[in-house]
Amino acid sequence: MTYKAKFRVWRGDDESGDLQNYEVDVNEGEVVLDIVHRLQATQAPDLAVRWNCKAGKCGSCSAEVNGKPRLMCMTRMNTFTEDEVITITPMRTFPVIRDLVTDVSYNYTKARMVPAFAPPADLEPGDYRMAQVDVERSQEFRKCIECFMCNNVCHAVRDHEENKTTFSGPRFLMRIAELDMHPLDTVDRRKVAVDDHGLGYCNITKCCTEVCPEHIHITDNALIPLKERVADKRYDPIFSIASLFSRSKDTRTPAPETPKG
Repeated sequence: MTYKAKFRVWRGDDESGDLQNYEVDVNEGEVVLDIVHRLQATQAPDLAVRWNCKAGKCGSCSAEVNGKPRLMCMTRMNTFTEDEVITITPMRTFPVIRDLVTDVSYNYTKARMVPAFAPPADLEPGDYRMAQVDVERSQEFRKCIECFMCNNVCHAVRDHEENKTTFSGPRFLMRIAELDMHPLDTVDRRKVAVDDHGLGYCNITKCCTEVCPEHIHITDNALIPLKERVADKRYDPIFSIASLFSRSKDTRTPAPETPKG
C-alpha cells in the first residue's frame, strides 16, 4: 500500500537554514532512508545525506528523526502513523556541513588520542591467550559501529561546546574501558581517562546507552566500571598507601657498594 507522507527536512549549513516541507510517496516495508532517497530522486536532487551500507552496520546515516537520534536505514516507516509529520534534522552536537551531513571529525581527533593496545614486550603474535570470560567481557564493546549517536546525545558536549577540547564522550571512554579490561594490556589508562579524556564530565545519565543501535550497555558495563577503577586508585586508602610505598622504593638512593677485597 502506498500513501503520501509529510516530511520536514532541514536544509542549510552551519550558518543558516530552515525546515522545508515535503510530501513523499511511501511504500510498504520502507525505512526513512528509502524516503530520503526518493526525495532526492523526485524533488530535492541537491539534498545532502551521508549513507553507505543501508544495513545498520556502518553508522553513516545517523540523524535526528522527530528529535531522537536514529539510524535512518533502521527506522521503519510503519513506526509512524500515516498522518504524522516526520521531522528529519542533522545531529545537533556536530557542525552542519550541509543539510543532513555533519562534520564528525571531532570524534576521529579523540580516537587518535586513545593509547593503543600494548601487549607484554616478550609476548609474540600468536601467543596471546585469554580466558573466555575476559573475551566475553569486552566483546560487547567491539560491536560499536561508530555512528556517534552516543556522543551526540551526551549533554557534556551537546550543551557545552567548550568541553570538546577536554572531553572525548562515551564512545572513546568506552574504548579506554575496553582496553583497560584486557588482561594482556600493559598500559594503565586510568590517569589518561581523567586527564586527557574527561571521565569526570560523565554523569552516568545513560542517555548514551538509550540511543545505541547495537544495544551496548555503555554506562553500566564500561563507564561505571572505569569510574570505579579510577576512584580505587585515587581515593582508596589502601591503594594510596601502596602507591606511596611504591614511589618511595622507586626514588630512594641505592646503598653504596661495599668495596671488594
